[in-house]
Amino acid sequence: MKLSKKQLLVLFITVIIIGFISLYKLPYYIYTPGKATDLEEIISIDNKKESEGSFHLLTVGGRPATPLLYGIAKLSSHHDIVPLKEARPDGISDEEYKKKQLELMENSQEAALVVAFEEADADIDITYNGVYVLGTVEGMPADDILEVGDLITKVDDIDVNKANDLMKYVKDKTENTEVEVQFEREEDNYMKKIELAKFPQDNKVGIGIQLVTNREVEVNPKVEFSSGEIGGPSAGLMFALTIYNQLTKEDVSNGLKIAGTGELDYEGNVLPIGGIDKKVIAADKEDVDILFAPSFKAHRASNYEVAKETAEEIDSDLEIVPVKKFSDAIKYLKTVDE
Repeated sequence: MKLSKKQLLVLFITVIIIGFISLYKLPYYIYTPGKATDLEEIISIDNKKESEGSFHLLTVGGRPATPLLYGIAKLSSHHDIVPLKEARPDGISDEEYKKKQLELMENSQEAALVVAFEEADADIDITYNGVYVLGTVEGMPADDILEVGDLITKVDDIDVNKANDLMKYVKDKTENTEVEVQFEREEDNYMKKIELAKFPQDNKVGIGIQLVTNREVEVNPKVEFSSGEIGGPSAGLMFALTIYNQLTKEDVSNGLKIAGTGELDYEGNVLPIGGIDKKVIAADKEDVDILFAPSFKAHRASNYEVAKETAEEIDSDLEIVPVKKFSDAIKYLKTVDE
């Protein structure tokens, strides 16, 4: 059928409009409920045993806003629209942001290994090799002296094996006290005196650096992760629960579908994360039985409190369980069948 000029014009304008609302990028980013992923798909452990239940990590979806997606998000509950500069810090490209998120994921996997193996009293060997500088605080003494990637090995001739060693050492010192920091940079050794100063946001003193401990972790049985493009630190708790359950004779899954979220540090603390409301919705869609949520206060409400409110709002049967430490989750699971 041959179209008239008027019909062709209408068709052309329609295609332009559809293309615009579907593809044009607005200066916003949209966060949406993600999904619950069975950790059997991600974690591989030698001599694996069968579990009656299952463990799941929860994700938050995210994408740049187009006019169409913006409109849908405006009409949908638990879809957050934020300015793009809040989702992507100034000067950080999408590729750099993605790389950082994957690095956080790798760190959460290592922390989960350490916490799970130590809680299960399993075979683990940790070698500490100093601390890396992740960043410096603008305006603080270290800002003009240390660089990202520097490896700090000593302070005042005292070995620095872990980040906590340095923080404990300067904690009780006073403002304007000098400390001598020994560090490596590109295979060269340096020794610099750095004066302590008060941080802008509180009365604590320090030199103004963000640190990460340089560890080598070896475990038996061998554990491998295949998390693909999933990034961020919030799967730490669930990684550790999955691994712990494989290391012990007792099956703490109790035939249940278990999910949770929370950044796990090397001491076993379960720290707050973002997007908990969206993760509750993801868990509910997958018919999860138990959801662990960090109960440390974050801003106005804890993750646990927000999770409870969201579950009530969507009329979910989810059992929301508050945790502050990894051991809290283990203790709870061991009492489920009592």
